[in-house]
Amino acid sequence: MPITRRRLITISAALAILPVAARASMTGTTRQWTGQALGARASIRLDHPDGEAIAARVMAEIDRLEDMLSLYRPQSALSRLNRDGYLPAPTFELLDCLSLAGAVHRASGGRFDPTVQPLWALWAEAAAGGTRPDAQAVETVRHKTGWAKVEVDAAAITLQPGMALTLNGIGQGYVADRVAALLEAEGLSNILIDTGELRALGGKPEGGNWPVRLETGERLALRQRALATSAPLGTTFDQAGHDGHILDPVTGMPAASAWRSVSVSAPSAAIADALATAVCLMSDPEEIRIMLGHFEGARLEASAQPGIRSPQ
Repeated sequence: MPITRRRLITISAALAILPVAARASMTGTTRQWTGQALGARASIRLDHPDGEAIAARVMAEIDRLEDMLSLYRPQSALSRLNRDGYLPAPTFELLDCLSLAGAVHRASGGRFDPTVQPLWALWAEAAAGGTRPDAQAVETVRHKTGWAKVEVDAAAITLQPGMALTLNGIGQGYVADRVAALLEAEGLSNILIDTGELRALGGKPEGGNWPVRLETGERLALRQRALATSAPLGTTFDQAGHDGHILDPVTGMPAASAWRSVSVSAPSAAIADALATAVCLMSDPEEIRIMLGHFEGARLEASAQPGIRSPQ
């Protein structure tokens, strides 16, 4: 069966791995675990004699990365940075993820901007009360955003008062890349990882590429690449489904986009993840091609607007 994105978190190696661990069932050398990861149902299936130990290491790595990148853990490095406005001695992984985010921010002309978190909180709070934020409130909060205001170096990360970051537009992809590196270092091949974004190393164990069915209905054969899909109305603040969760850092408003969904592939899942988010805030095909051209191997695979594709 072709893989459909975002059903659950999954990882596959040598036979098939789907994400995280709790309960094990075994058939031959195939071991399967189920549990929770990144706030979603997860499953790992490994065809390896040391599968149980490897799965435990995968689970520990995802947990470690969540402790750095997650907004949903009050004591994560990102949550502490947002609360205190200052984070001394940031980890390599947090600095690495922010560096990738900065590269996409520059290439996208500022469309991809992790500093939109205060805007997101404003819209979420208003939606919880059954309203929309007024224009003045949006403009006031928008002035608390801006990637240029973030100071990042190996000694510390510093935010200006009222600022906060979100890595929700790149973090899932970054975790997929790190898990792929761990499994590859363990000597596993024929790997498919789905943390919300897909990362494939090798092909299916029985041969051929990994078949993926995109949300537009198109099909893609994935091998040695990552794939990310973003949809402006995939998650909405309001019950009517009008105000999408992807916010324009220029206006502070939900993406005013004709896109139903956008799928981008690249060698890195983190880069594909961030680029797909940025494309949702763009409409000019040439501008999209120029942005993708900053990242070797990045391609627009499918969109709601036929004919807009990057060169193969």
